[in-house]
Amino acid sequence: MKIAFATCVQLGLSCIEEIYNINGKLDLLITLKDEKAKSKSGRIYLDEIAEKHYVPLLKIHNINDLEVIEALKKHEIDWLFIIGWSQIAKKEVLETPTKGCIGMHPTLLPVGRGRAAIPWAIIKGLNQTGVTMFKLDEGVDTGDIIGQGVIELEKNSTATELYKKVNDMHVKLISKYWNDIVNNSITLTSQNEAYATEWPERKPEDGEIFSKMTMDEADKLVRAVTYPYPGAFYNDGDKIIRIWSAKTNKNEGEIKLIDGYLIPINFNIEKLS
Repeated sequence: MKIAFATCVQLGLSCIEEIYNINGKLDLLITLKDEKAKSKSGRIYLDEIAEKHYVPLLKIHNINDLEVIEALKKHEIDWLFIIGWSQIAKKEVLETPTKGCIGMHPTLLPVGRGRAAIPWAIIKGLNQTGVTMFKLDEGVDTGDIIGQGVIELEKNSTATELYKKVNDMHVKLISKYWNDIVNNSITLTSQNEAYATEWPERKPEDGEIFSKMTMDEADKLVRAVTYPYPGAFYNDGDKIIRIWSAKTNKNEGEIKLIDGYLIPINFNIEKLS
């Protein structure tokens, strides 16, 4: 079985490292060109691991580029992993590997299809989320499920903590299902559309804190978009307060909210020109 792996983020690199830790091997690595997506959360480069394990490395602009199709055919790839990749693979890419393509998504699909799964889980106040390994199809996070792992969220979970748990769960799922994938013995389960939800994309500007927010809303936002994300921020006239951690107080504090105050703990001041 010949397997390729496409990624440009830490979640994917952790999976690649685990594949070699369990004595697996890859036949082709695919990543973005060095100059692309430099500010993407968790952005990594695959040069070192490709050189270490003598794996061909293809750097691309888009997963649907003709050179990707040609490389998959040249290396006679059976399965292609596409992990932590924001571009949607089209039909030709999905059908070029003889067995198909495999993705992972940091929710318990079909809940939370779409983008920004880690921030949304915290903003929505979930007490449980997870990671789903699934066979990619032409939809967004709609393919048949290979396996899932559940992650418990504490009341004050941060994006930093959840990102690490999601990373660890990616590794666990790779380890658990690798032999089934290599031996072509995976079991696929259709997603139940009755439970499907979709979470929208989030942008850095969505991290703004407003005085019309409650203490609970502001607290969740700070925890949801802290590292490795761009951080929450408050526009204080001539400056921006970039907040990485904070606490709330009903009676006093720096940032006035509907029902109390937000008190930045770890923060930066950005002067406005």
